[in-house]
Amino acid sequence: MINLESLQRIKKRFAEIQVLMASPEVATDRSRMVELGREHADLQEVVRTISTYESLLAEKKDLETILEAEEDDAALEAWREEYEKIEQRLPSVERELSLQLVPKDPEDSKDAIVEIRAGTGGDEAALFAGDLFRLYSRYAEQNGWRIDVMNSSDGAKGGFKEVIFGVSGQDAFGKMKYESGVHRVQRVPATESSGRIHTSAATVAVLPEAEEVDVRIDPNELKIDVYRSSGPGGQSVNTTDSAVRITHIPTGEVVTCQDEKSQHKNKDKAMRVLRSRLFELEREKRDAERSEARRSMVGSGDRSAKIRTYNWPQGRVTDHRLEGDEKNHPLEKVIEGDLDDIITALRTADNATRMAKLAES
Repeated sequence: MINLESLQRIKKRFAEIQVLMASPEVATDRSRMVELGREHADLQEVVRTISTYESLLAEKKDLETILEAEEDDAALEAWREEYEKIEQRLPSVERELSLQLVPKDPEDSKDAIVEIRAGTGGDEAALFAGDLFRLYSRYAEQNGWRIDVMNSSDGAKGGFKEVIFGVSGQDAFGKMKYESGVHRVQRVPATESSGRIHTSAATVAVLPEAEEVDVRIDPNELKIDVYRSSGPGGQSVNTTDSAVRITHIPTGEVVTCQDEKSQHKNKDKAMRVLRSRLFELEREKRDAERSEARRSMVGSGDRSAKIRTYNWPQGRVTDHRLEGDEKNHPLEKVIEGDLDDIITALRTADNATRMAKLAES
């Protein structure tokens, strides 16, 4: 049963945020504005559903009054049909609202850092990593997000051995986090002359992008190396030392960036990745269960530790975390970046599990 008082508190908080964001004091405070903007975006959808829910309840109450007073049989039948329509719709709206009221992961509203690496399968794995990057680029475009490549290493015959990129936009991490894990592909590679189906894999790791206020990094704990950018085969592709390698001495984390011609820009991008990795390490320390879940999802790149399979011969994508009709999806649709059905199903299942745990506690 939904607590109506809690709905009023949410609406009141949403109104407060709108007033605060319009105030001169907050307008000049960038960090506060970002914080409120995220909370506003998180609550906006909930408030919209609350409005729908309250309207349905009000309509139902009005119809109950009309049904009690109506004496004309024809009119009574018409009002009863309207009442039944509302009764049929209310449960689905209540379920949607209940799921939205489950406390979100506080990092969901952050931007994301995505790391794709070719796993088992050699050149074909690199080509598949390239397909995944294209898939996510299209998904980002559909969501109005911005993609910013931070570092990449090309495969010998195309695709990527590794590509790291930022995804900026509303709820980017909240949606993209479900892509973390091993993705497996079954198809006849472009590199195969005999027509034999190969199975290859690529790993995807999605981290919430940390801001400077989230992670404090001591400059004295960094080792920064600069060198010339290199392309496939190791040949130099730049005449200046613009590539940057940053080593965080206490943790041993190493980040490289060479995609920009400017050493300054490469350093900034490398620091963004480093902050996000260190932020994730801290999150793992705080939540051992989440750490284990992430390790099991990302694995080592071996094709046996999979969360999703892209089967070209059968034109099907199977997400192994889902069940029933939600498990399989058309390959052509997914590979073109239409992940909405899969992400929605995964988020719904995740929220339902969290809601059940809250009910038990």
